[in-house]
Amino acid sequence: MNIWFIFLYQPLVNLLILFYKVLFQNLGLAIIALTLGIRSALRPLILPSMKTAQKMKQLQPELEELKKKYKEDKQGLAQAQLKLYQKHGFNPAAGCLPQIIQIIILIALFQAFNQVLSPDGDIIAKLNEILYSPLQLSEEVAINTKFLYLELTKPDLIQLPFSLNLQIFKIDKVPGIFLLAAALTQFISSKSMFPMAQSAQSKAEKTPQQEDDMAAAMQKQMLYMMPLMTLFIGFRFASGLVLYWLTFSMFMLFSNLRLKKQKPKKNEKNN
Repeated sequence: MNIWFIFLYQPLVNLLILFYKVLFQNLGLAIIALTLGIRSALRPLILPSMKTAQKMKQLQPELEELKKKYKEDKQGLAQAQLKLYQKHGFNPAAGCLPQIIQIIILIALFQAFNQVLSPDGDIIAKLNEILYSPLQLSEEVAINTKFLYLELTKPDLIQLPFSLNLQIFKIDKVPGIFLLAAALTQFISSKSMFPMAQSAQSKAEKTPQQEDDMAAAMQKQMLYMMPLMTLFIGFRFASGLVLYWLTFSMFMLFSNLRLKKQKPKKNEKNN
């Protein structure tokens, strides 16, 4: 057994089954509870990256002034930006490690959900190989994979009574309510994380620096890339994963809004 299995994958599967048993054999509620639990546990690690995004927004006017002042001197601009960051105690790389940790846990969760949501008939036997002794399931028990109108082992798609035959592909299904909600929440959450994207885009069009255009374009792409990826994942994978992503995105959105409402501390104002 490797470290990945012992410290990430196996504990996550066991936690999911534990919540399933506690929450009335409701897998949908178990997924929501596990997502909220993990997101809350990661909050101390994620908070610095959220504060970094907020700090970047606050420094944006000063950064724009520096770009105008040093528009012909790239080295001078880099040094001035570094001094500005040091003055305000700002580290642009502060959010990198939390993001990496989130991705690692996301991959482990993805694998854990796939294991539990597998339509394979031997799922109970396979799960019992992973579950700790107190949580092992009876071979006669079937996991309840219904949640509201969802069948958690299948994609959240609505079959159309007709099909649209396009040149490349045929459309006969559309996203369901949970999948659309997950994509929309992801978009709003991303927009709250990058509130300067639109202004950065308009300013970039007025300035000659190619770096401005690239940075603004990357921010704008992030606003739309993640929701589109959510839709893509939702079309191909079990709706249990969509439920996880919707819960995760809603928690992220509420955390962002709450952080925005918090007034900066006195020492932060004086930096």
